[in-house]
Amino acid sequence: MIKNDLFLRALKGETVDRPPVWMMRQAGRYLPEFMELKEKYDFFTRCQTPELASEITVQPIRRYGMDAAILFSDILVIPQAMDIEVEMKPNFGPYLPKPIRSQSDLDRVIIPNIKESLGYVLDAITMTKEKLEDEIPLIGFAGSPWTILCYCVEGQGSKSFDKARGFCFTQPEAAHQLLQKITDTTIAYLKAKVRAGVNAVQVFDSWGGMLSPVDYQEFSFQYIQQIVDALKDDAPVIVFGKGCWFALKEMAQSGASALGVDWTCSAQNARYLTGGNITLQGNFDPARLLSPPETIKKMVTQMIHEFGKDKYVVNLGHGILPHIPVENARAFIDAVKEYTE
Repeated sequence: MIKNDLFLRALKGETVDRPPVWMMRQAGRYLPEFMELKEKYDFFTRCQTPELASEITVQPIRRYGMDAAILFSDILVIPQAMDIEVEMKPNFGPYLPKPIRSQSDLDRVIIPNIKESLGYVLDAITMTKEKLEDEIPLIGFAGSPWTILCYCVEGQGSKSFDKARGFCFTQPEAAHQLLQKITDTTIAYLKAKVRAGVNAVQVFDSWGGMLSPVDYQEFSFQYIQQIVDALKDDAPVIVFGKGCWFALKEMAQSGASALGVDWTCSAQNARYLTGGNITLQGNFDPARLLSPPETIKKMVTQMIHEFGKDKYVVNLGHGILPHIPVENARAFIDAVKEYTE
């Protein structure tokens, strides 16, 4: 049994004394203890070495005492497992030297054996669970099929993912084949993570907001729905689509346990669009963690008032930025832990 089950209770919609809190990308880049490991090991070495991944996962928990841990990994371990080469270049980001642009490119993409290709993630879960000693829940995650496709086709990060969108619109059949392969792999991967011990899973649709509402249904949400359908009886599923406020109504009917909201959508609008019955997570602007700690605390308290303490998980509206002072991150967490009605 998890000793602090506040996060899991919030996902079930139970009444709580205060909402739970964690931060997207809390395991990593803003922490000095993480930077020490970054100096010694490259990015994918950190992801692929269970001892390192588990250590990075628990670093913020030791420092701040969040209500949930999220496994340190990356969404691009999925294409790697599917025989798509992925590099992480310093000061550049992800780079895929052989992007998927045609049917022949697509034919070389495999649906992998998860244990063989991603066993290191499952080992990291086992080690992390040992370190956490059932104090708090552990979250596993994956990128949405559309977000993974964006990198696979574009070959790198982008502000607009024009090549990825162009691929979908000029070769829709190939795009849907790729999306289905990614979906099948992701379902197997998340199911393996749950068997290995994660207590909840989150699907990150980081680039969903690049699509129009109609295209979002065709190229993103129908695949997220497959993932929710496959996982919801195994573990709570959180769906987070950045810039996808227009899909919140459909998301609320998906069977997900909670929906992430970014900072461009107000609490009032998010509650209205989702019908007011589903747990919401978010939506503090990550750049607002550059404000003075006292300002952060006031804004967090106000945010809780706006969302309401029940059916709510306090989080950022996207991942924490690398240059956030550690005391500001502490102010964010402490404001929630000190919250009283």
